[in-house]
Amino acid sequence: MQGGSRSHAFPAGMVLGYPRLGRRRELTAALTAHAQGRLSVAELRAEADAIRSAARERLVQLGLQPADSSIPESFSLVDHVVDAAVAVGAIPRRFGEAIDPGGDASTASLMLARGTENAPPLNTAAWFGSLYRHFVPEIGPTTRFMLNAQQFVRDLSESRAAGYTTRPVIVGPVTLLRLSTADAGAPVGFNPLSRLADVVPVYAELLAKLRHAGAEWVQLDEPALVGEGVSERTLAAAQSAYTALGAAAGRPHLFVATAYGSIGDALAALAPTRVEAIGVDLVSGELPSRLDNLTRARVAEKTIVAGVIDGGNVWRGDLARALEVAADVRRLTRSVAVSTSSSLIHVPHDVANEPELDARVARWLAFADQKVEQVAVVARGLALGSAAVASELRAASAALGDRTSAPGVRDAAVRERVATVTAETRTRVPYTERRDVQRTTLGLPPLPTSTIGAFPQTDEIRAARARYSSGIDSAEKYVSAMKQAIADIIAVQEHLGLDVLVHGEAERADMVTFFTENLEGFELTRNGWVQTTAGDCVRPAILWGDVSRLRPITVAWTRYAQSLTRKPLKGMLTGPATLLSLSFVRDDQPLADTAEQIALVLRDEIADLERAGLQIVQVDEPALAERLASGSSDLGSDWAVRAFVLATAGARPQTQVHAHVCTSDPGAVAAAIARLDADVTGFEAGRAGTQGIEGLRAAGRAERDVSPGVYDVRSPRIPAVTEIEERLAAALEVVGADRLWVSPDCGLSARTYAEATPALGNLVEAAQRVRARLADRAEATTR
Repeated sequence: MQGGSRSHAFPAGMVLGYPRLGRRRELTAALTAHAQGRLSVAELRAEADAIRSAARERLVQLGLQPADSSIPESFSLVDHVVDAAVAVGAIPRRFGEAIDPGGDASTASLMLARGTENAPPLNTAAWFGSLYRHFVPEIGPTTRFMLNAQQFVRDLSESRAAGYTTRPVIVGPVTLLRLSTADAGAPVGFNPLSRLADVVPVYAELLAKLRHAGAEWVQLDEPALVGEGVSERTLAAAQSAYTALGAAAGRPHLFVATAYGSIGDALAALAPTRVEAIGVDLVSGELPSRLDNLTRARVAEKTIVAGVIDGGNVWRGDLARALEVAADVRRLTRSVAVSTSSSLIHVPHDVANEPELDARVARWLAFADQKVEQVAVVARGLALGSAAVASELRAASAALGDRTSAPGVRDAAVRERVATVTAETRTRVPYTERRDVQRTTLGLPPLPTSTIGAFPQTDEIRAARARYSSGIDSAEKYVSAMKQAIADIIAVQEHLGLDVLVHGEAERADMVTFFTENLEGFELTRNGWVQTTAGDCVRPAILWGDVSRLRPITVAWTRYAQSLTRKPLKGMLTGPATLLSLSFVRDDQPLADTAEQIALVLRDEIADLERAGLQIVQVDEPALAERLASGSSDLGSDWAVRAFVLATAGARPQTQVHAHVCTSDPGAVAAAIARLDADVTGFEAGRAGTQGIEGLRAAGRAERDVSPGVYDVRSPRIPAVTEIEERLAAALEVVGADRLWVSPDCGLSARTYAEATPALGNLVEAAQRVRARLADRAEATTR
């Protein structure tokens, strides 16, 4: 069969994707076991199949149908972008013969994500402003595209054998190319989108293979078509790609899904093509207000999949309003289906898995399973009328009303303090004055060495935290264990010869939990895990009310660490934008208002650290640069920058403020970085080399100290001393030795001491060698 007929109607209700971790993080455990050599690839796939099987069964229990393509085949062992790259043969040349483009797809995906001894892994980037980080394919003018449909066909066939007609979910060709970067051999200015005509035929082959394997519908995800800054070139590429795929022989029905914002002009671009269904995000976006008559007529022939259930946040929401929005889509077409606004990979599995959650807060929430049920309710209401789902609509409305009036949602004292913030509150002493004072106070050598904060989280550290949180160990015993861990970390750094030390964050399970459990307005989950990359995951906090500090958060641990060394020690804080991005944030007020509340909390924490004797404070903002670079509309008023400034502007002139922005391309957001007014800016250069510094220089923003990470901590490989020396030499071509810091590109919590210690030792030795050469040159010039 070829798509184009309506012999297989689109399901009335569906979800764009479902969590992949497993309800008890089975994927994380399986990937860890495989990485450690305890599971073969075949055994790893068997574990994955068990997760997929459980997900199918659960989705049917929640109201989806087993045989109408409403269940998405959205699982990925590693990453959905990597899966698409492997399927079309986009394998970087540096992997050589290690990856067979036509071989085992799972093995290829794992190698691209982890790297090999001689080939670093692919970079990662934020997936459209979300917590999830996708791997970045590398494509050049000579990339040889070829089909490897193995994994997609295998998963579909396995589901069919189990009695399910599922819907394969694949990153679409335009989004795949837009998310890719030019490979190492590409000429300057090469755009991977220029290879569209070469990759579309491979997609056509893939679709034909899936149809032959039994797929009736295939979902092609195209979030790159969404947003305010979508270029005419991208829209033209979409129309070209889907005109070709729509005309391809032997294909299944095509569902092009957009998410993370308004579809805008992309609707008109897709309308003339023969795709049967188009998905629109009606939570964070809306339908175009104006369509010409021809476009309107073409859209009327398609199914519009109305994304009215929020896939990116955990609030129960207004179901009556969702039903109204879905019904309004009927002004464009009689064929309307109901879906989530995005994949549900961004939310935890099930509120029922949280027996310790505050009962009142729990009533306000909907995790993935509850959202599937909401889709089913709205779909039923759309088909039968609101009276058919009246009780469900009333229950949702009651929860919404309760949330609005609950104590703590609005705190008068917090709001009064925010109202008193002035321009003077946001202003520090000029940088040039601060810099002179800081250099005198700190007395650091050229090319000072340090780390980004976190040290390896050992089994002993995790076990001590677990025993304390479960009530087995007393607070006294826990504090003793953490102090010992901190002392060990200080000793390691002293032995290595690092110049600026950190306490290592042994007491912190992650960047957010440690902070939010000490703040009013937050609720923590026990099982609310959300995938970030492959098997990595976080437990976002739930920010439901106004934010204030219960007590000093980091001071006691940091003061203790500083007491163990005469070297400068960095206080480590998570910044406002990152605390928000790693939380499910209240949706009843502007993000800017919530960010200001958090900024004032951090401002108080910095003041307490100063009183404890700290001279350096690092504010980690991995979310800030990525969200600015993504063009997120909620950053249009630059609340993230303003919040950072409010948090740090109260620091004394002699306190050196480091901003770690975790981007490999700070030049892309150089103006915003400059407005942070930080004394030192750290960013990732472990994979990107000197590109970041050059970007800052090109933007005229390289006059302050920078700390470009000199090796990639996401890979277990240990960089050679000469490799780090070469990176430092390249950096010194761009920035002076008096403004260059030497550090890894991120924290070391995911590494082992067997990996971290020799890598840091090589880092220190490289810095010392380069310092010696600089000193020799300086001496030679004075003779």
